[in-house]
Amino acid sequence: MTPSTKALKFLAALALASLLVALTGTARAEPKLRVIKVAVTAKGVEPGSIHLKKGEPVELRVTRTTDETCATQLVLPAYQVNVTLPLNTAVPIRFTPLKPGTLKYGCAMGMMISGVLVIE
Repeated sequence: MTPSTKALKFLAALALASLLVALTGTARAEPKLRVIKVAVTAKGVEPGSIHLKKGEPVELRVTRTTDETCATQLVLPAYQVNVTLPLNTAVPIRFTPLKPGTLKYGCAMGMMISGVLVIE
């Protein structure tokens, strides 16, 4: 078998594999990252409630806009998140919700200032 014959057989096999994947749908695209802006203001966490889908990757982009509260850190215990929130700087927090339910997140002082994630 010549090198060009080997190359043609390889390309034919690759094309067949691609066609099978397209027809059977066995190759799945990764879910797109959902970005949600969250603000920590003098009123608290806004929005106070965020609805998420199980298995959908999410990035909470958290910006603290006030120095009038204790919320200089944000914790989300279920995902071992504990981040500092510099004033007027967006802090990305990425995770993928793994199971349905309601998760509370908030300031490091006992979550006195908090929000909830509702995972469906």
